[in-house]
Amino acid sequence: MTSEFNIRWDMPPAAIEAESFAAIEREFHGWEELPPAEWKVMRRLIHTTADLSIGEGLAFRHDPIPSALEALRRHCPIFCDSNMIRAGLSVERLRRAHPGYAREDIHCHISDADIAEQAKSTGRTRAICAAEKARPILDGAIVLIGNAPLSLARIARYALEEGIRPALIVGMPVGFVNVVESKLLTGTCPVPQIVLDGRRGGSALAVTTLHAILENLPAS
Repeated sequence: MTSEFNIRWDMPPAAIEAESFAAIEREFHGWEELPPAEWKVMRRLIHTTADLSIGEGLAFRHDPIPSALEALRRHCPIFCDSNMIRAGLSVERLRRAHPGYAREDIHCHISDADIAEQAKSTGRTRAICAAEKARPILDGAIVLIGNAPLSLARIARYALEEGIRPALIVGMPVGFVNVVESKLLTGTCPVPQIVLDGRRGGSALAVTTLHAILENLPAS
């Protein structure tokens, strides 16, 4: 009975990926006109979501990919707003940029005891408090936001008001409150950034973005 569904059980992973990418390129019109490095990121995000409209909502500002690759080669810190991002990032892939990368280079403070206490005592979100705790490492860092719009907004204010300059901000928080506003605020910052406009986003997309950027490194 299952044969009626034409499931190809014996396809190797590489063939599945290649056929998926071919389908994306057939269906996403105009991809040939995009910078190749940006298309690698966009294609990966479409592949992750099976949603072609994701590509239409992506904004690449201030040469984010070269800036990110340069920062990764010098072993920059990475700040993220969720433990899901921290767990999802591949240290093995990061080591293609610099052999010294370890899990400890990926900073996430959302579950720190002092952050929970500070949020409770001040009536603010843990996301804001975690972004403030990360302030000393943000200059030259890679920032991945896939969950908390207030974390993204706080870092954008650091850029606008204090002149901090992350090497890359990936702005992809998801939801219905403060999400669009935080992305619009980030768009006013003179900081390399990749932002997914609108309400959509998520930790998986932030992880996918950095992994796709790493695909632009020369094969080892």
